[in-house]
Amino acid sequence: MSIKALVLYGGTSKERDLSIKSGKAVSNALKAKGYDVIEYDFQNSIEEVVKIHKPDVVFIALHGKYGEDGTVQGALEILSVPYTGSSVSASALCMNRLFSKFMFREIEVKTPSFTYFSKDNYLPYSYVSELLGNRMLVIKPIDQGATIGVTIAGDEKTYNEGLSRAFELTYTVLVEEYIKGSSVTVALIGNYPDIHVLPIVEKVKENFYDSGARHIIPARLLPFQKSLTEEYARRIYKEFNLRDFACIDMIVNENDVYVLEVNTIPHFTETSLLGDAAKAENISFEDLVDFVVQEALQRKL
Repeated sequence: MSIKALVLYGGTSKERDLSIKSGKAVSNALKAKGYDVIEYDFQNSIEEVVKIHKPDVVFIALHGKYGEDGTVQGALEILSVPYTGSSVSASALCMNRLFSKFMFREIEVKTPSFTYFSKDNYLPYSYVSELLGNRMLVIKPIDQGATIGVTIAGDEKTYNEGLSRAFELTYTVLVEEYIKGSSVTVALIGNYPDIHVLPIVEKVKENFYDSGARHIIPARLLPFQKSLTEEYARRIYKEFNLRDFACIDMIVNENDVYVLEVNTIPHFTETSLLGDAAKAENISFEDLVDFVVQEALQRKL
């Protein structure tokens, strides 16, 4: 009797379209591996579809709010259904960029200097740029994925526009110093202590706001840079109590390595960062998806 897998995708976040692509890719891979697959376009309600289909496992292919932030994970915990990816608490921690930054400091992982504001107490550009020691600043909503609502500002006008854009999406805004360097992602799979670091991916874009990027694997890193990125990635995976898979974004320059954020449900297709990293390790996309599901099934609730 084949394993019944429910694939959750779509959702209501601003990453809905990417989630649909992830869900369809995961569904096709599971079918190729012989699973009995049910696809479900998640619209903030899960109890009924679980009661009807009684899946053995749920593959969460939702990106952004109400999917990557621990909410759907909590619902599945209540329903006692095994699911892929990190737990409620780990998902919530990683989705909140501000809490993640505090945790990076606690575990001695270098991250860009930062400050944060609510809508009623934000500080002017001149003060913040002096505080962070950099005239170039990165403005981010604390609870959105990808580059949604993110602005790079080097003057007061762009700074104010970036704050306004971010406050339309969230109640708290994070402002970081801009670090110039190469953008890399470290993908990891497995569960502690059996964590496997996949080849590091370097992302090359024409500009920051491009939706796509060229992937260079392995990333063009010096030995000390490669060693430090892998060390940081392993430390984060362990201390954040991550499960099954994750992608950790970093900036690398000639002086140091800086961690930006952790993605507990990165885009999941054959050509995504995770898919390309696995391929570079001779792991097919179908085998990667099967591995993740089998890891989740071992945690039967």
